[in-house]
Amino acid sequence: MRSNDLAALATQVGATASGALPTGSGASVTGFAIDHRKVAPGTVFGAFGGQRVNGEDFIPAAVAAGAIAVVARPEARVEGALHIADAEPRRLFARLAARFFAPFPATVVAVTGTNGKTSTVELARQLWRMAGHNAASIGTLGVTTADEQVSTGLTTPDVATFLGNMGGLAREGIDHAAYEASSHGLDQFRSEGLPVAAGAFTNLSRDHLDYHGSMEAYLEAKLRLFTEVVDRDGAAVVWADDEASGRVAELAAERGLRVLTVGTKGEALRLISREATPLGQTLTISTDGATHVVKLPLIGAYQAANALVAAGLVIATGGDVAATFADLSRVQPVRGRLERAVISRAGAPVYVDYAHTPDGLRAAIEALRPHTKGRLIVMFGAGGDRDAGKRPEMGKVAADMGDVVIVTDDNPRGEDAAAIRAAVLAGAPGATEIGDRREAIAAAIATAGADDVVLLAGKGHEQGQIVGRGEAMRVLPFDDVAVARACAA
Repeated sequence: MRSNDLAALATQVGATASGALPTGSGASVTGFAIDHRKVAPGTVFGAFGGQRVNGEDFIPAAVAAGAIAVVARPEARVEGALHIADAEPRRLFARLAARFFAPFPATVVAVTGTNGKTSTVELARQLWRMAGHNAASIGTLGVTTADEQVSTGLTTPDVATFLGNMGGLAREGIDHAAYEASSHGLDQFRSEGLPVAAGAFTNLSRDHLDYHGSMEAYLEAKLRLFTEVVDRDGAAVVWADDEASGRVAELAAERGLRVLTVGTKGEALRLISREATPLGQTLTISTDGATHVVKLPLIGAYQAANALVAAGLVIATGGDVAATFADLSRVQPVRGRLERAVISRAGAPVYVDYAHTPDGLRAAIEALRPHTKGRLIVMFGAGGDRDAGKRPEMGKVAADMGDVVIVTDDNPRGEDAAAIRAAVLAGAPGATEIGDRREAIAAAIATAGADDVVLLAGKGHEQGQIVGRGEAMRVLPFDDVAVARACAA
């Protein structure tokens, strides 16, 4: 049962407070918020600096709305409420909120990496469910249980929403949960405070440099999962075939975590061979001296990697090895991850994938190549207000590895869509430019013959196209799968 005594919460995390409680407020906590518009009487307000706004500017408004306490830097000015000060207020706010929203599912794991987080947490959920557990996953697809899927719109929502979701899952009977730990979320302490039994690392490639500034800072943000977030007696599951895996495994071991490496270079789960089949692939895996053959109903090397990392998480948290591998043959495709949307009238399969980085696009193309007798037709774009340096790199990957390339719009956001396309085309000079995404999808499908395969990359599961920023931002309804089916019909 959650605690709502402010003094007890503060004592449990070693926090100190100064100032006086609002008149007549008592000391009962009713909730936590980092948005002053969500403050109600009894709320603990988190006032943090951000990229665009400074939460400390909204302290008076939060207090006026009934905030009982404000978590902020020691230098912040708080009047009319308790000031719970800390040099890293985001971390302290997360710990306080975790005490309020507890208890959580008994077994919680987290996954970080550039690509594969969504698939890995969802596959872990499926494996747990097949093992008889009440399981859930939280991430880009929202909150997913066996019964429903609720969109949150963010890989890692704000910490109050995240912890509230986790506490709500526990009250609904969920005992196992896997969540995506994004680099933004780890850097901003948005997935802190609750016990985490194991963490997983999938891979590292260029992304989010508009936020982190460098690949080194990007990796450091992800490493926090293993150096600070996972329980000290927990485990780290590491995809060993990535160049950054050695650094991850080293730091996890230094902290005392049990390290399970996975992949062709893995020691815990070694991938001996992988053979493509018409609708999936056959994996041969060695562990503890035994060999297991898994008929995975997902295509592509990267999906095999995600499945094995998910299996590693399940095994690291007590799952039976043989049963887990057997269950891998029954997993379902993850929404927008090499999802076969339709087969065209000409007989060409059309796949939708979330690939939005050079490495992600490369992995998706490599996954489809063994299943392509004719041409591989690649349609994609790049998002606005994001790392611009990856755009020509994505173009080059598509031009080098695809047979027909169509460059279109993704989510332009606040940038000029034509300028984004031009940056992509700089890396793919022979590509066709079709700005309207619906027209581009129609052209890709119309171009495909019976032996061809179509890849629609970039948006995956997304249900809208983001245009504009700030108050001018609009989300236009758009679903690649639905549009592909309409065009194929």
